[in-house]
Amino acid sequence: MKKISIIGAGNTGATTAHWLAEREIADVVLLDVVEGMPQGKGLDLLEAMPIIGRDTKVKGTNDFADTKDSDIVIITAGIARKPGMSRDDLLKTNAEIVGNAATESLKYSPNAIFIVLTNPLDTMAYLVMKKTGLPRERVIGQAGILDSARMRAFVAMETGVSVENIQCYVLGGHGDEMVPLTRHSNIAGIPLRDYLPADKLEAIVNRTRKGGGEIVNLLKTGSAFYAPAMACAQMADAILKDKKLIVPCAAYMKGEYGLNDMYFGVPVMLGAGGLEKIIEYKFDEAEKAMFEKSAASVKETHEALKSLVAL
Repeated sequence: MKKISIIGAGNTGATTAHWLAEREIADVVLLDVVEGMPQGKGLDLLEAMPIIGRDTKVKGTNDFADTKDSDIVIITAGIARKPGMSRDDLLKTNAEIVGNAATESLKYSPNAIFIVLTNPLDTMAYLVMKKTGLPRERVIGQAGILDSARMRAFVAMETGVSVENIQCYVLGGHGDEMVPLTRHSNIAGIPLRDYLPADKLEAIVNRTRKGGGEIVNLLKTGSAFYAPAMACAQMADAILKDKKLIVPCAAYMKGEYGLNDMYFGVPVMLGAGGLEKIIEYKFDEAEKAMFEKSAASVKETHEALKSLVAL
């Protein structure tokens, strides 16, 4: 059996473990600094396996040695932004947590592929790549799958069509400047622009951009975890099964789309080698402008990270 370690056993980490254990594609290790918590969640999940007839082994731990020989390491550890906290404060705190998680995991699993979920997403993926010295193929950020799934859900709610018939592609940074590609998105091959009135489509685009915030406001404490966790599970599944699945992920850019030395949400092919290919869309003027605006915003956070942390 393959092995996946999840660093951070909060709602997102534990739910990622849940989705993965259910799929029976790998044994799962759930690691957290809080004593007893990952052990309790891991044991609870392990005890659910007989009910669904899965032989997945699930283990909770506080010790990185238990993550040894992982095929995939998923990093969800970090804190959510609290009231009165500046973005720089969040960046500095999460950079320390994520940087440590990455370097410790790498010691025990030198061949692992890393999937990064902690916010600010694009910048944390950049940090992991720089701290570990790994090639970009082995450090990928999860964001576009989640944003695209949210858009697909909203389109389904509006049209009454099955989510299986709806394909949406959201690129760019994981934030308010993300780039939902309405021209490339479709319902059973019919472009969204032709299927929905412009005002309805614009409302869906805006709701997609603020999708995370909408859930934070409803929950009052904490943020989304079911869908982000499922997105991580889909990425791990595609890598372990060598699917060659094309999905939007945060990838390190080496000239693609005119971007360099930064992580950014683009369509990638996921397979046994991790990120195996970046797919380049041809943009019209409006899409290009949105894309560049999003890139400038992500670049700013990258620069803020460099001023706060030695890379």
